Amino acid sequence: MRDRSDVADAVRRRVDSLVVLGDSTTAGVGDPLPGGGWRGVGPLLAAAFPGARYLNTSVTGARAATVRHGQLGPALAARPDAAVVLVGMNDALRSDFDARRLHADLDAVVGALARAGAVVVTARFHDHSRVFRLPGPLRRALRARVGELNAVVDAVVLRHGAGCVDLDRVAGAYEPGTWAVDRLHPSELGHRRLAAAFAARLAELGCEVPGRVSLTCTGGLRTTPLHHAGWLVVKGVPWLWRRGRDLVPHAAAILYRSWVGRPEPRAGAVAPPPVPAPPPLPADG
Repeated sequence: MRDRSDVADAVRRRVDSLVVLGDSTTAGVGDPLPGGGWRGVGPLLAAAFPGARYLNTSVTGARAATVRHGQLGPALAARPDAAVVLVGMNDALRSDFDARRLHADLDAVVGALARAGAVVVTARFHDHSRVFRLPGPLRRALRARVGELNAVVDAVVLRHGAGCVDLDRVAGAYEPGTWAVDRLHPSELGHRRLAAAFAARLAELGCEVPGRVSLTCTGGLRTTPLHHAGWLVVKGVPWLWRRGRDLVPHAAAILYRSWVGRPEPRAGAVAPPPVPAPPPLPADG
């Protein structure tokens, strides 16, 4: 029996319609253009499919429910041959995080796109505490949350046979130059690396990728140590305060477990939510 890679080598699928769904990363935040606005992973990826229709439904601050109820409809209307979905970190950073609800939303999005005939690629997340330094308890809380988030992604990918880019293994994932001044979003180089990883995964899944994503930066705004210091004072500390308040209860639980001698779950080792069984087939006749 031929495996999926054999089929991909034998028959390449033409991509006439590409859609990108997600949050501020896929909206391009972190890759500012000199004239204003954002570029980012979406347009960089679309450039590898010359002639294809391209739609990016991403909005900053989006959570999985936002993608499901606000972005999925327009994406399906575009009749995509390939779809990239990058969402979940905004869910993980909130105090009302619910892995089962996240699973239901992400499963609905990926499942609908796959049933519509799109080759779907999503992402599992890296250890962001290695990029944005946090106090110890918050760092452990964030790692645990990312572990739960990745468990959900793994379950959805497995169920629908979707592709997945592991951001932890993307080349240069933890290099300073990969990250924008806020250390929360990719820089121009980071967006290029991410777009190249998505293009490579789509090719592995059998899509024809006529172009390539260049890793040469070509005009995004340059940042200096002064930009970093200014961002930390004006935006970084307020962001840390907001997210800290959201993660404090989770961090407190982790501290309590350490005091009473209970082991802390490792990031990526959290059991995934149960995968719902497919609906029964209708009876004949």
